[in-house]
Amino acid sequence: MNKVFQIAQIVLALMLIVLILVQSRGTGFGRSSTSSSSFTRRGIEKVVFRLTFIIAAIFIVVSILPYFI
Repeated sequence: MNKVFQIAQIVLALMLIVLILVQSRGTGFGRSSTSSSSFTRRGIEKVVFRLTFIIAAIFIVVSILPYFI
């Protein structure tokens, strides 16, 4: 059972790394560097942003769960 959690952690960690690297700081998907400093996330940028938090939360749960089982 412990191996399942370890494999899940590895997969989630890789997904989290990819999602974080896809997010460009300040520019986003298809945004030019001349855009205003305050902007709202739209489209795929919003999906990636939310998915990053969801994967991070799942990673934390999978990391803590073996201590309670």
